[in-house]
Amino acid sequence: MTNFSDDSIHRLSIHELSQLLQNKTVSASELVQSLIERIEKYNPVFHPFITTTFELALSQAKDSDARRFKARSLGPLDGIPVALKDAYDTKGVKTTVGSWLFRDRVPVEDCAVWERLAKAGAILMGKLECTEFCLGGPSKDAYFPMSLNPHDKSRYTGGSSSGAGVALATGMIPAAIGSDTGGSIRIPASFCGVAGIKPTYGLVSLRGLFPLSGSLDHAGPMARTSRDCAILLDEISGHDGRHPTSVNRSIAPTSPALSEHCEGLVIGLVTNFTDIDAVTDASRNACLRAMEVMTGLGAKIKRVELPDLWDYTIANTTIMSAEAYAVHQERFASSLEKISDLTRHRIALGAFLSATDYITAQKARRLLARKTFEIMNEQQVDVLCYPGMLSDPPEIDHVTRYYYLNSPLITAPANLTGAPCASLRVGYSDTNMPMSIQIMGRPFDDGTVLSVAHAYETVTPEFSKIVEI
Repeated sequence: MTNFSDDSIHRLSIHELSQLLQNKTVSASELVQSLIERIEKYNPVFHPFITTTFELALSQAKDSDARRFKARSLGPLDGIPVALKDAYDTKGVKTTVGSWLFRDRVPVEDCAVWERLAKAGAILMGKLECTEFCLGGPSKDAYFPMSLNPHDKSRYTGGSSSGAGVALATGMIPAAIGSDTGGSIRIPASFCGVAGIKPTYGLVSLRGLFPLSGSLDHAGPMARTSRDCAILLDEISGHDGRHPTSVNRSIAPTSPALSEHCEGLVIGLVTNFTDIDAVTDASRNACLRAMEVMTGLGAKIKRVELPDLWDYTIANTTIMSAEAYAVHQERFASSLEKISDLTRHRIALGAFLSATDYITAQKARRLLARKTFEIMNEQQVDVLCYPGMLSDPPEIDHVTRYYYLNSPLITAPANLTGAPCASLRVGYSDTNMPMSIQIMGRPFDDGTVLSVAHAYETVTPEFSKIVEI
């Protein structure tokens, strides 16, 4: 490796690494070996990986180098190390969904997302910790160690794609795939200080992703920059005839269309999300400062109001709880004592919901989605913006079984409507924890969402740095 060491290579983005690989400044084998050494050093400290696949990764890196030597590179992800949330099936590689019950589960087929990444030449470094069945956590009684927030180990990483947030923030990997049912990409992205997008519902196939709530689950990328998320999304999106929720509609590649300005765009600042009592002054002010930056990039800011955040939250939580219990009902009957405390109690909420409750929530979902996009059209805004999180991540010891029911869920609107929504870092709080905003667009306008995020990142590179450990 020429002039590169573990102290520099792990800081680079997918975009930067791809250029180095194409220029033969670094080989995939050298890159993978460097990251293996970093994972071996820091995984015992922060626990983002449940399973590592180093032997496989080195073999895939050798194949990638051979293709590049013959000028047959498969594209920008050829030779790029990737890790998957451990809810995604990988043929011959253990997939546990963070549970003791699945501790020895080895799938016989790959998930759709990894099929596409492998075809693009990506290299599998391993499987990342996720809260049990994508709902429990942070659970001290879980079978696998919880991943720890590198900004402050006493604070929650956010879930359920927690390992992905930690692995990215600590420079163990440049690319990850998470999933998002009520914010499980955007919450750890915000709390760990990385980038992530929940794509339009159905744009990325859910085949081979263990379900939490099938009508709300989204598969999507996490990385250290929005440009990197766009590169990943371009590879993993597309119709999959083998899964019923996959939409038979494509979008233009997002990464080539990214812009470094926001000229002509109108951003709707959602005032009734920004001004609710649950939002801290630090989070609110960070959002307002971000709007000043967007204005400097050429955007027009318009103040808008959406339906009450609690309306989105209640509908999303009702649907998620009912569908999660349906997935696990038989498992509860036979193995309840083997499921961690937080997971057991959160999934059990679904047992107390009636068919009427579920249908009412689905009706509310349709009404809220229609109203949301009507407001965007009436106000002529291209994207919406509101705080990424209400506040700093809570201390782990303060996360109770139902803590998420105490405040409205600011990530819920995008899940409920199926709209694309990115988490974008916008600074640090007084406690030196990362802060974020969310950029939400119309369905299938994922490119505009990522372009706005990328434009902001070009003038605030200080927020895209990894954690110094």
